[in-house]
Amino acid sequence: ALALARLMRPLDELPLPTIARVHGPAFGGGVGLVACCDIAIASSNARFGLTESRLGLLPAVISPYVVAAIGPRESRRWFATGEQFDADTALRIGLVHQVVAPDRLDEALQRQLALLDKAGPRAAAGAKALVRAVAASDDRDQLDQDNAALIAALRVSPEGQEGLTAFLEKRPARWVTPD
Repeated sequence: ALALARLMRPLDELPLPTIARVHGPAFGGGVGLVACCDIAIASSNARFGLTESRLGLLPAVISPYVVAAIGPRESRRWFATGEQFDADTALRIGLVHQVVAPDRLDEALQRQLALLDKAGPRAAAGAKALVRAVAASDDRDQLDQDNAALIAALRVSPEGQEGLTAFLEKRPARWVTPD
């Protein structure tokens, strides 16, 4: 269990965007891996299940990531029943972001990679930390202060300056690779 936890947390906290490409069954820990990723794309024939309860167990190690992805109410249902579900249900409950035909999975993945390539590298990496900080904050005044300081620092950073200049000059930023 600790080995699985040592796999999940670094994936969740990796300071770079991660993408899950789900093309078959994802059960138990597989659902946890999908939940840890920032972007999840599934083929329409993918199957999912938090089936631990059928073994008299619970998806305890993966629960922080799954609950964060699908919410407490959906988690209670799927954790308790162990019921399997399809890709459309995974999309509806928020486990995956997109469902495509099996023969379009690689194309959908490449589209996400191309979008990430257009984002500032530090901005894309910082997105995860920003979301984590906002979600964990219970002090709205401090959050406003922190976010104002963050955007001010980003505006004057080399990446921010390049991005703003590229926008104003109507050209791609230097980090964008030509198509």
